[in-house]
Order: sequence, then C-alpha cells, then structure tokens
Amino acid sequence: MKNRSWAFLAGGLLVALLLAGVVSNYASSHPDGLDSSLLKGCTVDADDTIVGGSCPAQQARDHEFADSPLADYGVRGVSNSFVSTGLSGVLGVLVTFAIGAGGFWLLRRRGTTPTDGTNPTDGDTTTPAEGDPATSDDVRRRADAAS
Repeated sequence: MKNRSWAFLAGGLLVALLLAGVVSNYASSHPDGLDSSLLKGCTVDADDTIVGGSCPAQQARDHEFADSPLADYGVRGVSNSFVSTGLSGVLGVLVTFAIGAGGFWLLRRRGTTPTDGTNPTDGDTTTPAEGDPATSDDVRRRADAAS
C-alpha cells in the first residue's frame, strides 16, 4: 500500500475516533422518532417513565445483551458518563476497524491465490510489447516449438 493510502486510512481512523470519543457525548438524549411514536397514547414523567395510558412501549423489555460491557452507549464500571460514552465509542470504532481490516486482508490474500493450482511466478509473466523485435522472435520460436 502506498504511503498516501496509509495516511488517508490513518486520517480517517483518527476522525472516526474523535467523533466517537468526543462528539458522541453531545448527541441528543431526547427520544428519536421510533421511541416517541411508541410512547403515543401513554403519559410519561420527566424521567420518561410511563405513568399511565396505553401504548406499545409498555410491552418493551430489556435486550438480551443488556448486561454486556458496552450496553446502553457506555462502558460498564466507568462512573463518569462522559468518559464512559467516549470510551464506548472509541472501542466500537476500533473493533469495527479491526473486523473490516481483517476481512479485507483475508479477501486480498484469497484473491492472490491462483485457482488452477499453479504458482503465479512460474513461467513467463511479462507481456511482450507490440512490435518489439526481441519479443516477436520469442513468440515465433515458441509457436514453432509448439507445432
């Protein structure tokens, strides 16, 4: 990979880490469209706890991974919410980057393996230039030998 490609990749990773680690703390804490539509028909208090009415959100339950280390946009065990959210975002970016890089590495290695079982370095891999007298003679000699 060229140096410019590495610089671009490192710059993109740095921007993603900054966005996940710092800017994510300033995201809105108000419910999005799905959450607010599920609360229609219910009365909620200041803590968004349902206190009355009837709505689809009353059937909500915790996710299977609610006890995981990175659940609820934070890191379990970190009491400072700013640091917890930022650290969760940074870990998420790093894990996603590692999985993506590993996948591309596997695809690249898989793409260089010939499917016919031959070694790509075996034989003549150069393409003769058109009109080159030396290569024209080589091609003519090979054609004569094959016939």
